[in-house]
Amino acid sequence: MASEATFTVPADQFPLGTVFAQLPDVTVELERLIPSRDVVIPYFWVRGTEVEDIEGAFSDHPGVKHIQLVDSVENEYLLRVKWSLEYNDVLSVLTEADIPLIKATGTSQQWTFDIRGDTRSDVATFHSRCRELDIPVTLTELHALTPVETKTEAALTEPQQEALVLAYERGYFESPREVTMEELGDELGISQQAVASRLRRGTKHVLENTLPETEDSDR
Repeated sequence: MASEATFTVPADQFPLGTVFAQLPDVTVELERLIPSRDVVIPYFWVRGTEVEDIEGAFSDHPGVKHIQLVDSVENEYLLRVKWSLEYNDVLSVLTEADIPLIKATGTSQQWTFDIRGDTRSDVATFHSRCRELDIPVTLTELHALTPVETKTEAALTEPQQEALVLAYERGYFESPREVTMEELGDELGISQQAVASRLRRGTKHVLENTLPETEDSDR
């Protein structure tokens, strides 16, 4: 059965970790992507700082061939990275094991990686390979995914899932509602119309993947 695991790695044990020496308060988030031999997570976000030379902040980074600024919005920067696949780190092991990276976030304390294996054995193989290469990963969470959970999560975009989770936690689906769509938008940093769209599309995907299949004529 498919399993999802969360691993942590010390901040300085990942190629982009050198940025925290100059910018200790930033958060780095890798764009979600399924690793392959040719392309390994080419984009990442840097959030929580305002600097003129964000590229220069990534100095002396082992495992990285080149970093280029792609776009910026206020204190958020989107950069493209070209990795050195010969360097042994978490990403190279994920590529070797052909395991998708669901999410990766780095702070000055640590990096957190969420990965998904087709079986629990895949996750165990990844963990063992990291230990063989002396990559100090720590397993913090492991759970099996049900077929419904796997299918539903795959159908949802990250913004849709974020909006649905926040709406549920804040009591939007209670009767009477405990939060307004405008308040949700303020927390998410988007318009009320965008919240409505994410909730509507997200709810549609959840229903499509959880309700029994029906004939087109019944819709």
